[in-house]
Amino acid sequence: MSMTVEERKAETRALIDEVLKAYPDKMAKRRAKHLNVHEEGKSDCGVKSNIKSLPGVMTIRGCAYAGSKGVVWGPIKDMIHISHGPVGCGQYSWASRRNYYIGTTGIDTFGTMQFTSDFQEKDIVFGGDKKLDKIIDEIQQLFPLNKGISIQSECPIGLIGDDIEAVSRKKSREYEGKTIVPVRCEGFRGVSQSLGHHIANDAIRDWVFDRVDPAKNAFEASPYDVAIIGDYNIGGDAWASRILLEEMGLRVIAQWSGDGTLAELENTPKAKLNVLHCYRSMNYISRHMEEKYGIPWVEYNFFGPTMIEKSLREIASHFDDTIRANAEKVIAKYKPLMQAVIDKYRPRLQGKKVMLFVGGLRPRHVIGAYEDLGMEVVGTGYEFGHNDDYQRTTHYVKDGTLIYDDVTGYEFEKFVEKVQPDLVGSGIKEKYVFQKMGVPFRQMHSWDYSGPYHGYDGFAIFARDMDMAINSPVWGLTKAPWAV
Repeated sequence: MSMTVEERKAETRALIDEVLKAYPDKMAKRRAKHLNVHEEGKSDCGVKSNIKSLPGVMTIRGCAYAGSKGVVWGPIKDMIHISHGPVGCGQYSWASRRNYYIGTTGIDTFGTMQFTSDFQEKDIVFGGDKKLDKIIDEIQQLFPLNKGISIQSECPIGLIGDDIEAVSRKKSREYEGKTIVPVRCEGFRGVSQSLGHHIANDAIRDWVFDRVDPAKNAFEASPYDVAIIGDYNIGGDAWASRILLEEMGLRVIAQWSGDGTLAELENTPKAKLNVLHCYRSMNYISRHMEEKYGIPWVEYNFFGPTMIEKSLREIASHFDDTIRANAEKVIAKYKPLMQAVIDKYRPRLQGKKVMLFVGGLRPRHVIGAYEDLGMEVVGTGYEFGHNDDYQRTTHYVKDGTLIYDDVTGYEFEKFVEKVQPDLVGSGIKEKYVFQKMGVPFRQMHSWDYSGPYHGYDGFAIFARDMDMAINSPVWGLTKAPWAV
C-alpha cells in the first residue's frame, strides 16, 4: 500500500533526524539548517545555502579558482589563460570542453594547452609580478595570434599581494591595447566555486566590455540577435540549444562560454535578448547587461520536451509574430519524434525513483526530463546553490521531496541507503561510491562523457542513458548493502 504525502513527509523528516544524530550537537545544529522536506506552497525549500562548509566533512564543492578558470574562462578557445601560481591548480584545471576546432593548436587555438607561472618558493618570498610580466612577453613571442590573455590567480597570489591589475594595464599598453584580463579568483575566496563565477563575470564587465574600437569592429546587428549565456557546452549542449534557436529564425551571436571566443564576449552587448541557461554562474552579467545596455534576459530550460516547449514559447514571446510562428513549427516538427522516444523508454522507466546532487542548474532543470519519462525525483540539492536557486527549485519539485544543501558524504550515503532510489545522478566524486553500493548512477556533471542532453535530439540520448544505467544486467551480479 503506497504512503500518503503526509506519511512520506513524516518518514523523510525522521530520516533527517536519524542522520543528524551521528554528529556532535553543535555540528548537528548547523547541518540541520541545510536539510529539509519541501512543503508545497512555500516560496523556498526551507534550507540555508551559500554558507561555508564545516571542516572535517566531505564536501563536494570546488573553489573560486575552479569557478573562474575551470568554468567561465577556460572554454574560451582563442585566448590564453594563465594559471598564476603553483603548477598544481593549473594541472588540475587543464582540460578541454567540446569545441568546434579552429585552426591549429598553439597557433590560433589554445583550449587544450596549459599555461602556468609555476610558482616556486622564491616567487612566494619575492613576489611574482616580474615573472608574470616576463610570461606575457614570452606568450606574445611564441603565440602572437592569441586574441587575448586572462590571468587566473591562485591562492598564493592573494596572500602575497601580487598586483596583477597593474601588470595587466602595463602589458596591454605595450601591446597596443591587447585584451589582458586580471581575474582575482584566489581559491580561498568565498565559500565555493560560486564566487569564482561572480568574479569572472565582473572581470568581463570591467576588462572586456566597451573596450573594443567601433572602427575596428565589423559586427552588423540584426533584429533577431540572441546570446546563449551560461552554457558550457557539456556534451555539446550549447550546439543543441543553438540548433533550436536558429530553427526559430534567431541568430546566435555569442555562446558563453562553451565553444566561445573573445569576439563573442565583446559583441554580446549588441544582442536583443540574452537567453540564460545556468542562472547561478551568469545571472550577474545578465543583470548588468540589462541595466547598462537595456538587454532583457530570460532563463530557459531545454531538458525534456515539456520544458523545451515552454522555453521556446517564452523566448519567442520577446520577438515578433514570425518568430512566434516559427517556434510553433519547431515544436510541431519534433513532437512525434519525442513521443516515439517516450513510447520506447517510459515503459522501462515508469515509477523509477531518482536522487540528484549536482552543481549549477541541474538539480532543478533536469527534473522535467525525468518526469517526461515517468520517473520521480525524490531528493535533490545543490553543491553551491544560493537562496534564489532554491526558490526557483520550488517550481520543479513535488510536495515531500527531500532537499539537501552542500550534502556531506556521510549524509548522502545514508539518504541513499534509506530511500533506496533506482538511480543517483551526481558527480565524479560520488560515482564509484554508489556504484560499489550496487546503485545505478549517472555522472550528471559531464553526462558521463555522453550527451548532449539538451534539446530534442539530446532528450533521446538522455532517455537511452537513463535506461542503460538502471536496466543494465550488471546490477544482477551485485547487491546493495541493504539487500545482503
